[in-house]
Amino acid sequence: MLTATLTVALVGNPNTGKSTLFNALSGLRQKVGNYPGVTVEMKKGQFSADGVSVELIDLPGTYSLAARSPDEMVAVDLLLGRRPEESRPAVIVSIVDATNLDRHLYLTSQLLDLGVPVVVAVNMIDAAREQGITIDFEKLSQSLGVPAVPIQANKGIGLGELTKAIRESAEQGAVPNGPQFPEAFVLVAEQLQKELSDELPPVLVRRALTDVGGYTEQWLVDHHGEEFRAKLTSARAKLASAGHAVPGVEARARFAWVREAVAASVTKPAVRPVTWTDRIDSVLTHRLWGTLIFLLVMFLMFQSIFLWAKPLMDLIGSGQDAIAKLVEGTMASGPLRALIVDGVINGVGSVLVFLPQILILFGFIAILEDCGYMARAAFLMDRVMSRCGLSGKSFIPMLSSVACAIPGIMATRVIENRRDRLATILVAPLMSCSARLPVYVLLIGAFIAKPGSPSYLPGLVLFAMYMIGFTVAPLVALTLKRTLLRGAPPVFVMELPAYRRPKIGAVLRRMFDAGKAFTIRAGTIILAAMIVVWALLYFPYKDGEGNSYPERIEQAEDAAKEKADRLKELKEKDEASKKQPEAGEPIPPQLSDEEKAELEKLEETAGQADKLNGEWKRNSILGRAGLTMEPVFRPLGWDWKIGVAALASFPAREVIVGTFGILYDVGDVDPGAVGDDAAEAEDKEKAAGLTKAVQEEWAKDPVRGKYGVPVALSVMVFFALCCQCAATLAVIWRETKSIAWPAFTFVYMTALAYVGAMLTFQVGRLVMG
Repeated sequence: MLTATLTVALVGNPNTGKSTLFNALSGLRQKVGNYPGVTVEMKKGQFSADGVSVELIDLPGTYSLAARSPDEMVAVDLLLGRRPEESRPAVIVSIVDATNLDRHLYLTSQLLDLGVPVVVAVNMIDAAREQGITIDFEKLSQSLGVPAVPIQANKGIGLGELTKAIRESAEQGAVPNGPQFPEAFVLVAEQLQKELSDELPPVLVRRALTDVGGYTEQWLVDHHGEEFRAKLTSARAKLASAGHAVPGVEARARFAWVREAVAASVTKPAVRPVTWTDRIDSVLTHRLWGTLIFLLVMFLMFQSIFLWAKPLMDLIGSGQDAIAKLVEGTMASGPLRALIVDGVINGVGSVLVFLPQILILFGFIAILEDCGYMARAAFLMDRVMSRCGLSGKSFIPMLSSVACAIPGIMATRVIENRRDRLATILVAPLMSCSARLPVYVLLIGAFIAKPGSPSYLPGLVLFAMYMIGFTVAPLVALTLKRTLLRGAPPVFVMELPAYRRPKIGAVLRRMFDAGKAFTIRAGTIILAAMIVVWALLYFPYKDGEGNSYPERIEQAEDAAKEKADRLKELKEKDEASKKQPEAGEPIPPQLSDEEKAELEKLEETAGQADKLNGEWKRNSILGRAGLTMEPVFRPLGWDWKIGVAALASFPAREVIVGTFGILYDVGDVDPGAVGDDAAEAEDKEKAAGLTKAVQEEWAKDPVRGKYGVPVALSVMVFFALCCQCAATLAVIWRETKSIAWPAFTFVYMTALAYVGAMLTFQVGRLVMG
């Protein structure tokens, strides 16, 4: 009689309905556990199996137990009971596709070797019926030696019989027998087991013996030394001499066992019927029509990320501003208020503003995956991506990064091959994201879109900035695949599942999980980074005479508010006086000399706060660092102000626009107001003022005055190639589980950006003479 909680592991190939079965059994009561040191997620849920409490563990989909990465090794260790934080499963549920038993039962045969009771859940029986496939489940159970239960997970059919079989298997505790291997293989494996350690499970030794170059072999070598590798090589040589070379001996034994079981229990029609999936695939996988439809689908996804997310992003931004103003109104001026407003609220807000893009992107991905189209998209693009060392699965994450690199990096989870996934993660930030757009618009508006220049030139330059990412990213990926991530090009194998109607509940859960993971993973680290930048721009907060900059700025703002109405009145009168009156209209009144002097004084008063803020930032730790590093920036055509803005923008690219506004005494400019005709009047005025201020400031400089266009292009190229986003680096850290890869990304992209910006300026300088 079972009394304690039963642990059950759910294992199967991708696209077998494993997640659907997990949710159907657990009733969506799930939690996600991230194991340290590897990138793998295992969902957990609870349900009752005929009165017994069951903890269900959903392992990542896999085609084999031949571990090729730490991710897959975690699954093997859990099934063997070698992870102290988890109980070994009392029962393993092997879920297989009823329409493809010939291949899916291969994994089942490996699970039978683990010494744990196994129940086979034969899913998608409705699809099998549609294809004229008949399965005798009683004979199938006899052939496999374990219960085989027919189910239709998406409709909840057969779940009662499945839970009953799980409980009975746990009570009986019968250990199944897997396929029989040649006697020579068994003897060699037993001898190797004796030479190593009695503590090692025999199945782990056999896995190392058959998985040549796999992670199991490497793991055992790391734990038992190179002596183990020598013994393993010797054992494989014995098998080869006996006519049973690895890894072929395993494939022959297992597939022979599978063929025998299927032949005894499955009846298929002589001619496979043409299904709706076949008819749709004849169009969607067509080299021409399939590519055009794919581009249309990608265009819709791309547009939705930009357009649909904007209202929600604006709403989050408005909420952030409201909270900041509330805190400013209730707290006295000082470092604590500045820390909470500028460091905490604005720091977290700068991350959460991308949440709508995350939700929309993962909603699209969930729909495309659930309906089966994502596999077709990867198939179509594989030919193009393979030329730069990647596979078709890398294309969609890279395309997603044009909106934001964070969801693009998170979308690489669909790439099984570790090298391909890592290479994609490392090049995704090279794609020009939406955060770079304000920088492009500002500098193009100031130095490219000048009176008399061709009307198409600004758009052409903007297009070129985006094309930098599309050109450089594949080249960097190719370089990585031939150096750091060198290895045999993986064979692109992907099962094309039958088309199905996406389940709204599953899509919403996917969006919720992605949003939650994004907020928790990226938000905490970007918060810390923003606090550091705030401190570097805040201290020292007193001038040379010991006066507090925040207090002086507040006093200047109060003085400006008192005179705001009078300033507005004089400005309106001055503007009206400059207009040419229509025929018959009286000449508008002109400003008197006293009023002109008053207007000039009021404008000076209105700009005093911005000037003090600029002076404060110049004297800050980060400002002084910019002055010190000016010689480093000089080959790029930059002065210390551009250098400080670039340094301040490393946590988030948009910061450069606001930093420019402070350093050029215009004020804190909203990046969204740059080039936005729908922006608030005050924000548009500041944005236009910043453009004018940059033009005037650069005109005074002998280098930037003469070579304004090359300098502007230099800044844009730097931002196009540099990884100036703490949230992106944080997500790379989380996804790779190593600080080394985000550090590498930051270093190589910064170096690439520096060289690219320097070449842009120097070549432009030579061209202009």
